Amino acid sequence: MAVLVALGAFLMTLAGGWTAQRVTDRRHLVLGLAGGLMLGVVGLDLLPEALEAAGGEVFGVPEALLLFVAGFLLAHLVERLLAARRAAHGAGEHGHRAPEVGLTAAAAMVGHSAMDGVAIGAAFQVGGGMGVAVALAVVAHDFADGFNTYTLTRLYGNARRKAIAMLAADAVAPVAGAASTLLFTIPEGALGAYLGLFGGVLLYLAAAEILPEAHHAHPARSTLLCTVAGAAFIWLVVGVAE
Repeated sequence: MAVLVALGAFLMTLAGGWTAQRVTDRRHLVLGLAGGLMLGVVGLDLLPEALEAAGGEVFGVPEALLLFVAGFLLAHLVERLLAARRAAHGAGEHGHRAPEVGLTAAAAMVGHSAMDGVAIGAAFQVGGGMGVAVALAVVAHDFADGFNTYTLTRLYGNARRKAIAMLAADAVAPVAGAASTLLFTIPEGALGAYLGLFGGVLLYLAAAEILPEAHHAHPARSTLLCTVAGAAFIWLVVGVAE
């Protein structure tokens, strides 16, 4: 049952990526929406789950929050190192952005989608009602995952075929994750640590890259409204899931 439900996440992820491809003539709106979706996922979905799952503290600070900050700094460090490497080799056709950052970010989205599948499988192990509730939440926000995976890959100058390949991997990931729960489960503490770290990476990409790019060439009110709409959509998804 968990694998069959995960097929819904597969279809929603592809739908999100397809939508991102079809609105390339409104790139600033796409980026504004993607930034809002990512902000909503981090603040309203990932961090609350991370704080609930990871119970330990280090010097009075929850472990999940420390890893959240570490993820933010890690994303910043990786981007700076790759950008410096490209500048040293005279590769500037994509400005200051290194395509490797986009692929790395998309790969992180794929990993997160796989964890979504694991969450579906684990919830069905607890009970059918819990499994359906978690599955609905995952399927709903996987549209945003597909949208962001394609957008992130293309934003950093990667070819369309690479973006489609990452989108396909992101679509398959929840099915594979759900199937893996037939063999093992992930400890709750480790899951919380992962969510905190991943949340920090996503927040950096949204705040330092996607949103500034969205408003750079088109500082329009419509772009801002798309950002707010993206965050509000995730709020709606979380509220319905609860």
